[in-house]
Amino acid sequence: MATQTLKHNHNFTVSSITLLGSNPPKPVSGPLSAVFRSASGFPELQFFLEPDGEQSLNFDLRTTQLFRLGEVQSLCVSECSETIKEKTYSKGITIQFKEEEESSSFHGAFEQWKREVVNQGLTLPNGTVSSSKSKFDDKIESSSAKMYFHYYGQLLHQQNMLQDYVRTGSYYAAVIENQADFVGRVVVDVGAGSGILSLFAAQAGAKHVYAVEASEMADYAQKLIAGNPILGKRITVIKGKVEDVELPEKADILISEPMGTLLVNERMLESYVIARDRFLVPNGKMFPTVGRIHMAPFSDEYLYIEVANKSLFWQQQNYYGVDLTALHGTAFQGYFSQPVVDAFDPRLLVAPSTSHVINFTTVKEEDLYEIDIPLKFTASVGTRIHGLACWFDVLFNGSTVQRWLTTAPGAPTTHWYQLRCVLSQPIYVMPGQEITGHLHMIAHSAQSYTINLTMSAKMWGPGAEQGGVLQTSSCRLDLKEPYYRMSQPQAYSAAQDQQPNQLLEPEDLQFPSLDEDGLDFFQQTQNGTRADIS
Repeated sequence: MATQTLKHNHNFTVSSITLLGSNPPKPVSGPLSAVFRSASGFPELQFFLEPDGEQSLNFDLRTTQLFRLGEVQSLCVSECSETIKEKTYSKGITIQFKEEEESSSFHGAFEQWKREVVNQGLTLPNGTVSSSKSKFDDKIESSSAKMYFHYYGQLLHQQNMLQDYVRTGSYYAAVIENQADFVGRVVVDVGAGSGILSLFAAQAGAKHVYAVEASEMADYAQKLIAGNPILGKRITVIKGKVEDVELPEKADILISEPMGTLLVNERMLESYVIARDRFLVPNGKMFPTVGRIHMAPFSDEYLYIEVANKSLFWQQQNYYGVDLTALHGTAFQGYFSQPVVDAFDPRLLVAPSTSHVINFTTVKEEDLYEIDIPLKFTASVGTRIHGLACWFDVLFNGSTVQRWLTTAPGAPTTHWYQLRCVLSQPIYVMPGQEITGHLHMIAHSAQSYTINLTMSAKMWGPGAEQGGVLQTSSCRLDLKEPYYRMSQPQAYSAAQDQQPNQLLEPEDLQFPSLDEDGLDFFQQTQNGTRADIS
């Protein structure tokens, strides 16, 4: 991005201004001095309300707009400028000029400063934000982004994540156990939220931490960090998207919590990769370093019946005199288009899992736009397969300790739970029968993915070597619209379709992890234990 620093101020005289935030509006008589400058570290418009200059009204030009109300009158508005009792308000004034020529000159200076300073970007000591349309804005629809940042701008949702002690404790351990990676280093916290990871990095001895957060949570993070002054003096909060902000120095290490449901939901992994490309020094560290999506077929008669029965409402032929059955088929498919998010018993899995590896240090942003995962399993039992179960884990590849954070079934439950894609048409398998298919995920502009799942049961028994497929079932799901079913695993019942002791036991489950070349990548570990990196 091109940078430019304006070396001189622009001074104007206005006849009067009226403060619109007062009730009633408060006029301030002039003549008053108005100055465009960047002495405060960001481009601003300053109105001096007293001749001695001790009292002034300042507008941040990055969020300010100017409108003509007439030949000699204008309206100046700055978005979200005043915070009173935890509520944020815009700030506005009307400006009265003596002559139309003065008004035109003032508007010309305003446009020049907006164009040269804001659009091109001003080099600032604590980072700056470009107002030009970003890569994020190009690929994400504005309504989705607005809801996303509103959600994460609320303390109650941050509390929900902080109280996930598996998540928060794993991050804390990964940082503190690897202080050698943080001591004296510059850290960038990508999507800092409440700032908790920035504070962890400071505890571990970071030289300086830049906490980048685009939502209103940045203001709360600033308060939290200010409340911990010993650590806070080494943390700078920057409000903006990582796609837009500029930092005064490169980072030795990135830390972030970019994982969503099924690892990729919310598409924050792309922002994590963009931050890597923009801010990380060559061979810098990333916490987390690697993510893996694990998948296995499952059998759950109760879940299938529960989903299917939701559409029974639409089978009514006399609903207040109306026949609803014309919509039953659509409703039936609609319920099966929702991924099920819950914590399930791992004994519902009917084959060892396979995995797909995403190495955050090398993956390209574009690789995350479309993810195609081939599936191949061998059934351990004879049963009906109702779909594909998925979960993920991430590795913090520290120099001292390699720590995993897992969301696997049977492990301590996290706020991510697990995810299951339920087929509207189950498939039947026998022990030893091969199951193949594809999990194809395509990113969309609502910050999520469309999931296309196909599962097939191949020929089995004598003559199976001739190949062929006996049954195929497929479904399309929207990861953005899951069915949140429950928060804890239900007590397992053997009264489902399988016979007692037919299902896999937890000790029978394997979690192989293959890299892109099909070679062993990591040694699977339990949550919170060490892993060897080959």
